[in-house]
Amino acid sequence: MSTGIRRSDHGGGDGRSLDYDDYFDLLSSHRRRYTLHYLKQNGGEAELSDLAEQLAAWENELDPAEVSYDQRKRVYTSLQQVHLPQMDDWGVVSFDDQEGIATLTPSAEELDIYFEIVGRRDIPWSAFYLLLAGVNGLVLGVGVLGVGPLAAIPDIGWGLFVLTTFLIVSLAHLYVTRTEMRLGRGDQPPEVDP
Repeated sequence: MSTGIRRSDHGGGDGRSLDYDDYFDLLSSHRRRYTLHYLKQNGGEAELSDLAEQLAAWENELDPAEVSYDQRKRVYTSLQQVHLPQMDDWGVVSFDDQEGIATLTPSAEELDIYFEIVGRRDIPWSAFYLLLAGVNGLVLGVGVLGVGPLAAIPDIGWGLFVLTTFLIVSLAHLYVTRTEMRLGRGDQPPEVDP
């Protein structure tokens, strides 16, 4: 399955649409993910030197002013020679090597679907929904069997309970995915510890 990004959209490439393997290859490098985050944070465009300095800071858990020349240079070279040309070939970033400017393309938005940012101590939403279904099934079963004081609640009440819990969780999920689980939101990429 492919979406709308084509390898020929922004120079180079072989003209074919990207497939799952291409997306995951593109997103497999933390430097490319950090690049997307930084560009989204900064209006979609950045100079290579600024980009390299910020990525080096995130990688080394430093303030950008504390990044050494060697740390910045390693990232700069990697971005200039490998990552930005690849991202340009994939059509998600337009990279002008002469000017040293990287710019997000509209196609970069199509990558958002591949992110479910889950913190190290969090559970994914899919597991949360499975847990909610199990708890609701247990509560519904106990209610329908009429165990103890729960027998006083009519069957429609149990249906409304299940519907309401899924509605509340779905709204919370929508809010979190729109505000917290996207690249370009917050000061650091989601995978960098604060």
